[in-house]
Amino acid sequence: MKATHNPPTTAAVTPADLLRMAALYVRRHGWTQGDYYTIVFDAATPRACVSGAIAMAAYGTATDFPFGVDRPERPDFRTALGVLRDFLDLSCTSRLFGWNDKPGRTADDVINALTAAADQWDSLHTQGGDNR
Repeated sequence: MKATHNPPTTAAVTPADLLRMAALYVRRHGWTQGDYYTIVFDAATPRACVSGAIAMAAYGTATDFPFGVDRPERPDFRTALGVLRDFLDLSCTSRLFGWNDKPGRTADDVINALTAAADQWDSLHTQGGDNR
């Protein structure tokens, strides 16, 4: 590399990255059903449903309606959500809400699904740690 060459300082965020960040978010801040977020003690880090957790990973903040946010990260959010939806074999995104809110569902179920979907995405789209 030449001294004048400036390598990129950031790498593209993949859907797998966002899904893993969402799993970590749920692990650290908690999970909820019935709404995107449940404000408990700290409004900056509310408990989140699976869609809310992916939104927190993509946007870095809670939003009233993550699907309608007019920000550059919106396509990343939607793609990660689609990867999870496809992994769970759900026909549409609205069914993801039903999956999240199913009685008996646990935070561990959500964390495991997010992680497994990320692993599957990586296995299909990366080779040796690099994007295909």
